[in-house]
Amino acid sequence: MNKNEKVTTFLDDLNHPLRSEIDLLRTILLGTNNQITENIKWNGPNFVFDGEDRITMRVQPPKQIQLIFHRGAKVKTQPTEKLINDDQQLLEWRGNDRAIIGFKSLEEIEKQELPLRTIIEQWLSVS
Repeated sequence: MNKNEKVTTFLDDLNHPLRSEIDLLRTILLGTNNQITENIKWNGPNFVFDGEDRITMRVQPPKQIQLIFHRGAKVKTQPTEKLINDDQQLLEWRGNDRAIIGFKSLEEIEKQELPLRTIIEQWLSVS
């Protein structure tokens, strides 16, 4: 697993009330594909695959943790359909190439871990 010490230090300094949830999501994301790396971008953990920013964790405000699925910082042509299938309808779509999922507790994350891993795998397979 490619945990980045700078991300850990950032989170230690943040003293976030949902730190356990953040750590579990980091473990899930980094464990889904061994080529995912992390850094800090946009004031939160950011996950990079194949040299592109693909998933960013929104940690503020501290009432929930959101994972933002995107295609990087560069503007790309908007696809005509959603990039992946979300059979369980966990994602809130903000465009056909951008979606968000939020969690407020460890229980929510644990309950959705398998479909979340599937979403992550699918997301990383599209460009």
